[in-house]
Amino acid sequence: MGDGFKNGGLFLAPVLTLFIGVVSVHSQHILLKVSKRMRDKFGYETDPDFALTVELAFASGPPMLRSWARSMKIIVNIFICVTQIGFCAIYFVFISSSLKQVFDYYGFEMNVQLVLAFTLVPMLIPSLITNLKYLAPCSLIANFLMATGIGVVYYYACKDLPSVTERNYFPPNFQTLPLFFGTAIFAFEGIALVLPLKNSMKNPSNFSRPAGVLNMGMIFVTTLFITFGFVGYLCWGDDVAGSLTLNLPQDEILAQVVKVTVSLGMWLTFPLQFFVPIQIMWPQINQRFGPFKNPLRYELLFRTLMVLITFTIAELVPRLNLFISLIGALCATALALVFPPVIQLVSSFSTSEGLGVLVILKNCVILTIAILGFSTGTYESISALAVAFFD
Repeated sequence: MGDGFKNGGLFLAPVLTLFIGVVSVHSQHILLKVSKRMRDKFGYETDPDFALTVELAFASGPPMLRSWARSMKIIVNIFICVTQIGFCAIYFVFISSSLKQVFDYYGFEMNVQLVLAFTLVPMLIPSLITNLKYLAPCSLIANFLMATGIGVVYYYACKDLPSVTERNYFPPNFQTLPLFFGTAIFAFEGIALVLPLKNSMKNPSNFSRPAGVLNMGMIFVTTLFITFGFVGYLCWGDDVAGSLTLNLPQDEILAQVVKVTVSLGMWLTFPLQFFVPIQIMWPQINQRFGPFKNPLRYELLFRTLMVLITFTIAELVPRLNLFISLIGALCATALALVFPPVIQLVSSFSTSEGLGVLVILKNCVILTIAILGFSTGTYESISALAVAFFD
């Protein structure tokens, strides 16, 4: 978010971050509402997941759109898989960049691609765990390590803040706004986890009420993003990196400890993020090419292949911040801002509520923002990555 605020400006970026956060949580509430409607209509015991909700919404929508139902489910799953694989590739890049600085500190200078190669096996091993319950302790430890790292980064960032007059209040070149949009929407992306979280709660009704888990969690996260984006850009200015840990002093032991701590947290989070696309892709592969004599062996081979693909993507990415913007603009925008308003419009067609003017207007505004962000953010990110790649 520090890099995002550099692209959005010290005063404009907080306003836009708050706006994107509000639109994102509203889209999540739309998804929850439509999912509940589909559950009641088709008799499911729990709310169907994101992709199934989209399929059911189209299947029960206007007759001319019903033939698209299966295709829309596949598209949603593709976007979810690409987003999650993108997350995992970013973890590779982040960990290798942080460890390179630590190695440099102790005199072991090497190319970041070589450091990335050393991380391949450690990243692969926990990714072969096929039972989610064995990954739960990893999440607990990762949360503790990340929280510790966040506290120390905030301490460093606030130690000697310059005057706000030394920073750009607004982007000096408004062509960087699409990069800000991609970064911000990437930060808020998590809509695919909304329904699984609700269904796993003891009291699911507490999830979406006004002072429930979703709203309070988004308030906390939005505050965190705005605070760190503002402080990060104010402290390091145009030198702010794709991750604030990369801006920490390279000649202090505490800073190196934090980089290792946060890298360990990312390493423990990697198999959890990796679990999501595998859970979507592997049943489809097993159904199409199976049944296999030894399904576990083939699943492990498939997991290994996907880790290698993720590693290859990370090796080819020249800059972490631009890759974050690209994944945000390309995939997170579609998941968070395109599909929710579309399925609300489609699913309301055959209900007694109908399509109110305000609902249509509101969703058209969200879709317009999404299309602008998708097109401009993707273009600017790809252009900047091309320049960085051939530089």
